[in-house]
Amino acid sequence: MAAFYGLRRSEIVGLKWDAVDFENKKISIQHTVVTAKVNGTLTEIARDKTKTKSSCRTLPLIPACEQMLKKMKKEQEQNRKVCGRSYCNDYLDYIYVDPMGKRIRPDFLSQHFPDFLVAHKMKRIRFHDLRHSCASLLYANGVSLKEIQEWLGHSDISTTSNIYTHLDFSSKVSSANAIVNIFPENTKV
Repeated sequence: MAAFYGLRRSEIVGLKWDAVDFENKKISIQHTVVTAKVNGTLTEIARDKTKTKSSCRTLPLIPACEQMLKKMKKEQEQNRKVCGRSYCNDYLDYIYVDPMGKRIRPDFLSQHFPDFLVAHKMKRIRFHDLRHSCASLLYANGVSLKEIQEWLGHSDISTTSNIYTHLDFSSKVSSANAIVNIFPENTKV
C-alpha cells in the first residue's frame, strides 16, 4: 500500500474494510491511527479523519492490491474461525490486524520493514521512502505535480514539488542537453 499508493503509515494502519469498494474498484483514505504521548504514556489514537482535509481521498483500486486485500480478508475470516473466543473482536473493521485480530501498531511497519528488505535481498531504505519512491515514479512517468499532489494527499503543491520530485539521472542529462543546445557549437562551457 505504501509503494503503490504512497500512503503514510498512519493511513495504512487506519485502513478499514468499509473504505474498500471492491465492486466499483475504489479505495478511500479516510481513517488514521497514530501513536502519541498521552500523560507520559505512548498511546494509539484512531481517528476517523486524515492528517489534512486533502489527505482524505479516493483512489482507484489497483488489481494487485485488490487481490492482496481479498486474500487478507479471507485469512482474517479463517483466523477468526480457528481462534474462536481467543480472537480479538475489537478491530474487525480494520484491514491490518495480526493473526489474533489485534490491530497492528504504526511503529510495527517501521520496525519490521528492515527485516522484509533483508529477506527479499533489497536495498535498505526507510519505510517512508516508499512514499517518496511512489511520487518519484509517478513523476518520472509523466504524471503532473497536481495529480501527484492529489494522489499523495498533500494540501499544498509546494510540498509535492519540494520533497517528492527528485530528478533521476536521465532527467539531468536531458536538462544538460537542453542547456548545451542553447549555446552555439563553438562555445565552450
